[in-house]
Amino acid sequence: MTTASDEEAERGKLARGGLLTFTGSGVSAVMGFAFTVILARMLGDSGSGVVLQAIGIFTIALSVARLGMDSTAVWIMPRQAQGDPSALRSTALYLLGAAAAAGLVGAVALHAGATAVADGTRGNTSEVAHAVQAIAWFLPVASVLLVALSLTRGLGGLRTYVAVGSVGLPTARPILTAVVAGAGGTLAMVMLAWAIPLAPALIVAIVVVIYQVKRREPRENARLSWRASRPMLTTLNSYAAPRTISAILEQSLMWLDVIIVGAIAGSAAAGIYGGAVRLVAAGIIIDTAIRVVVSPAFSALLHQGRSDTVQSLYRTAATWLVLFSSPVYIMLAIYSPLVLSWLGESFEAGADALVVLCLGALTTLMAGNIHSVLLMSGHSGWAAVNKLVAVAINIAGNLLLVPAIGILGAALAWSISVFVDAFLASIEVRKLVGVTADLRVVAYALIVPLISFGIPGVLARIVAGPSLLALLISLLIGTVAFAAWCRFSRERLSLSRLSLLARTRRPPAA
Repeated sequence: MTTASDEEAERGKLARGGLLTFTGSGVSAVMGFAFTVILARMLGDSGSGVVLQAIGIFTIALSVARLGMDSTAVWIMPRQAQGDPSALRSTALYLLGAAAAAGLVGAVALHAGATAVADGTRGNTSEVAHAVQAIAWFLPVASVLLVALSLTRGLGGLRTYVAVGSVGLPTARPILTAVVAGAGGTLAMVMLAWAIPLAPALIVAIVVVIYQVKRREPRENARLSWRASRPMLTTLNSYAAPRTISAILEQSLMWLDVIIVGAIAGSAAAGIYGGAVRLVAAGIIIDTAIRVVVSPAFSALLHQGRSDTVQSLYRTAATWLVLFSSPVYIMLAIYSPLVLSWLGESFEAGADALVVLCLGALTTLMAGNIHSVLLMSGHSGWAAVNKLVAVAINIAGNLLLVPAIGILGAALAWSISVFVDAFLASIEVRKLVGVTADLRVVAYALIVPLISFGIPGVLARIVAGPSLLALLISLLIGTVAFAAWCRFSRERLSLSRLSLLARTRRPPAA
């Protein structure tokens, strides 16, 4: 039976882990923004468009190559650590081996396909193909790295996940890219600079996985198998198969519109739209920070049958997600011309598209980490169906709207598709898991930043225009108002759990 102290303990874990992953996600977002600025400033809209399209193709291929083993690791590892630690070794080895084999096959196919396209076409398509050629052989490295990092996550290794995946890799990429681009390197060399940091990151992640598995294995003289049992393989593959489809569709949802824009409107349009998309992606730091913590917790709690605690944890996480993520999107929407001008003059043409993207992101925030609940409850098949519907809407919307209204159409298509994805997941989680969103709670969490940042932001822009001075004034007034409101409503916003961290380093005993 779930007690109040159980729920308080889980919230304490969420807060502590969330602060750590928030720091890492913040670094990742800053470095992602730096990478976008470097691409735009050094390569221009056309050159950055080629690079972003190549990254999009590589990322979609990576979603195939990892075979859903990364999500499977986050789902199964907390359960095995609790119930069957002797199986950790064989399970981890299988997950890593499957990702390595699929990554190698994928690399061969990706390189061969890129070579055929590069030799048979000219212009934008050929440039993108040459860029993909340069990084194709890093596909198995990337697939194994993602699974290894997910294994560390599933085993409670947030420090490694943050240090490698959120700090080390994102920091190395803009630095190497700036050096190569500044030295006059080709687009293929820029792509190599983006991919090379994957190798040292993989070495670190594998070493940590080995340590974590050994630390949790039984200490008595038990015979530990290197091969997963047939029933366990069936379990892993049954979960991973729909996750593979879902992951392909997830990455397609994130990158396919950039690729379609490039194919229809050219690399310059893809560069401008890709810059706007990267800015919106930089705003998901809170979502990433919370998801990294709650996903293994959801899996373990659901495995224990503690659905009441899952409900409480989900609502708290959703509240914090909306409360702390919304200011980023509100300010990006209000000052979209200014922020995009930092990438270059030509990028200001994407201001309207950035506003639509921000509104779409705000809408999906209302569902909280609903996708994590669906996946960690074992219903990966339904998640795949949702993504299929969303991608179909996205593709149809892009093909219909981009020729008519350009990148604004791509932004509209993406916003509609992610809303449908979140809406479907919310219904399924309510029916299948019994976890429901409290719209009154998350609506209040959205009202706080809308008034605190939105009103000063709009007024400052009306008076001073979309200028740096207006932005700074808006941020100053908004931050003071936001902090005061959060202090006044700390209980309603569940913020008293955060203050607990200042008084204790451990959660209350369950």
